Amino acid sequence: MGLTLTEKILKAHVVDGEFVKGNEIGIRIDQTLTQDATGTMAYLEFEAIGVPRVKTERSVAYIDHNTLQSGFENADDHRFIGSVAKKHGIWFSRPGNGICHQVHLERFGIPGKTLIGSDSHTPTGGGIGMIAIGAGGLDVAVAMGGGAYYITYPKIVKVNLTGKLSTWVAAKDVILEVLKRLSVKGGVGKVIEYCGEGVKTLTVPERATITNMGAELGATTSIFPSDEVTLEFLKAQDRADVWTELKADDNAVYDEEVNIDLSAIVPMAACPHSPDNVKTVAEIGRLKVDQVCIGSCTNSSFMDMMKVAYILKGKTVHPDVSLAIAPGSKQVLNMIAQNGALATMIDAGARILESACGPCIGMGQSPNSGGVSLRTFNRNFEGRSGTKDGQIYLVSPEMAAASALTGYLTDPRELGEMPKFEMPRQFVINDNMVAAPAPVEEMDKVEILRGPNIKPYPETAPLVDNIECKVSLKVGDNITTDHIMPAGAKILPLRSNIPAISQHCFTVCDEDFPRRAKTLGKSIIVGGVNYGQGSSREHAALAPLYLGIKAVLVKSFARIHRANLINAGILPLTFVSEEDYDKIGQGDEIAIENVRADIEAGKTQLTVINKTKGVSIPVLCELTGRTKDIILAGGLLDYTRESLKK
Repeated sequence: MGLTLTEKILKAHVVDGEFVKGNEIGIRIDQTLTQDATGTMAYLEFEAIGVPRVKTERSVAYIDHNTLQSGFENADDHRFIGSVAKKHGIWFSRPGNGICHQVHLERFGIPGKTLIGSDSHTPTGGGIGMIAIGAGGLDVAVAMGGGAYYITYPKIVKVNLTGKLSTWVAAKDVILEVLKRLSVKGGVGKVIEYCGEGVKTLTVPERATITNMGAELGATTSIFPSDEVTLEFLKAQDRADVWTELKADDNAVYDEEVNIDLSAIVPMAACPHSPDNVKTVAEIGRLKVDQVCIGSCTNSSFMDMMKVAYILKGKTVHPDVSLAIAPGSKQVLNMIAQNGALATMIDAGARILESACGPCIGMGQSPNSGGVSLRTFNRNFEGRSGTKDGQIYLVSPEMAAASALTGYLTDPRELGEMPKFEMPRQFVINDNMVAAPAPVEEMDKVEILRGPNIKPYPETAPLVDNIECKVSLKVGDNITTDHIMPAGAKILPLRSNIPAISQHCFTVCDEDFPRRAKTLGKSIIVGGVNYGQGSSREHAALAPLYLGIKAVLVKSFARIHRANLINAGILPLTFVSEEDYDKIGQGDEIAIENVRADIEAGKTQLTVINKTKGVSIPVLCELTGRTKDIILAGGLLDYTRESLKK
């Protein structure tokens, strides 16, 4: 029996656990990345572990999220991250160098390597044949210290691509088609592996768009083979020496198979407020547009920018539309500045933003009240744009540019014949905005620079014998990390200050939650299906930890968030029967007796006693030997410190 590409890379990196489907395995991590919204906490955690120098082949700290410096907080965080990077052996991508995933694909990613990043869209690296996984900051800190990263040996889904995309149909439409078929929870516990003759027709930037938005499936990661197309991309980046041909065996066995004829795909959009609420342009109809934003780690490549410039050339943005464009990296911005494409965009009336995440995480460019905003981004969760009633549609750059000119949602196929867009034979290479770490012999001379907004990791404690508390909050299905811990220009600067940022926890759902939870001292949260989908932000676990949350009981969890809860020492529980969700309400007094003894004994089924309603509810607490020990210790930080002592 042959191996899939995913299995080949994972098998070569397994350092702990039996390589059997469904088992937990620990894999060696070759590379890590952080961004500034999650990086400060990750580096505080790395310091707490006590390892003096990173042990990975390459670790990179990016500044791309909190670049709107309306106060001292973001600038202080950037200075802190830069000093930690210099001291501990981490490369530092300075503000303005670009979005982490775009830059890492261009300059650092290597086929066949493993990468984890403290950002859920790290799977972008799968576009060049990496196993690239989004993770919590503490997992990244442990990997930088030389520890393994643990995942459940995933199911592997083969997406067989045939045919070729039609004129003005984009890679964005491909991943929207996958989302339409599988949904935002269809990839949980799975890796999406793209195969077939259609793969050869897609450029590396197109592949990266598809793997990037695989995060919206809830998938562990997504991956393309490393082939001649990959080699040409790396040659153009002066990195041909890192290329390796990688593909699945012809007789590889997959758990599931999806067949997609690229030639049958049509332009589509994800409608409010979920990436899987996908409809064709024809199904949506004539929709008046107020704003268009082009960029993000999904669609900000050089090729994306060139297509947008072609569409805008000699024309003017509709008077009722605000068009903002953010090239994904300094490399892209340099190249479109040099070849005139940037001037074309400016002439058309586009507002040019810096090479950063910007509007995608609510950092500026919020739409008008109730406004329709077409975005080439990856998420359209309610309120994420910074406007609570904003109507966000996810579209391709081609559709976005065409619609910016007409003022309504426009099928780009109306543009007529499409020219052939060629990948550059040589990208402009200038890594002067990436600072190298200090040599080992000089690291002790480097001072760590801490601002007043940087606070320590929240206090943790070993799991108690019994949990007795109230339900402080009950929520429904598909709660995102944006619900739990909102982003945006006002809140993101508090990412290194858990006491301050916790005051915004769950305020999207219930403005009184932070005060109520803190007053109760300890409590649990009850939720529905796919709880914690979206971003990898561990703050969605750390803020509840600070507010005294001891357990979260839901119908099902999103992968990264469940891992982050365990890392924070918060007990992750699921209903045995989803109907029991109705037997527990906000404010109910609950008890979980002998919880420590039961978990120590390896029991996977516990009992939650609802004292208010007088009912007993069976729940699952499925922990492996390692995650069991993490929960018992009070979290991954405590567990790691104890392990290092041993």
